[in-house]
Amino acid sequence: MTQSVEPAVSRNVLEMLTVANEFCLFTEGIEKYTKEDVISYFQKLCPLLYIKGATLPFLQPENPDANERFVTEENWEVIYKDIKEKLGKDDDFFMVDYNDDDDYSNPVKVSIAEYLADIYQDMKDFVLLYQRNTKDARENAAAECRLLFERHWGYRCIEVHKIFHFLAYRDSKDNNLDIFPSI
Repeated sequence: MTQSVEPAVSRNVLEMLTVANEFCLFTEGIEKYTKEDVISYFQKLCPLLYIKGATLPFLQPENPDANERFVTEENWEVIYKDIKEKLGKDDDFFMVDYNDDDDYSNPVKVSIAEYLADIYQDMKDFVLLYQRNTKDARENAAAECRLLFERHWGYRCIEVHKIFHFLAYRDSKDNNLDIFPSI
């Protein structure tokens, strides 16, 4: 006889929980690391976080009233300031902002610290709600994390990953290699 597994405790959700928790722990202790360590960590973690978010199941919580948010504006601000201070002049970057209402896009200046603090807020809320360890809390945590992945933090992961890739390899001695050598 097979026993059905509650979707909110599936392997994909538990793996997402693990990665989200690691992201939060690192981000909360960012002052202990060098700038190079921070760049290296996020350059590797952002794609993993994105993949785990994309594999979350679609859930419909039985009790949506059990959803909670925990990270306050003050918590967010502390994380933002710590990241901004660590990255210094490398915090700001330009990206193309796609406007759904128009056929064109605009370059906008964005802050890595802001994007990472936003991701942190969603991950920390997911971890803390999931740790309530009730079926309703787990369902709401997983469902909200999936929804926010689609609407919010998944996009931010992609954008900051591009910048972390650039920062990680900008001083590489091999960065002038011709990728299309003459034959």
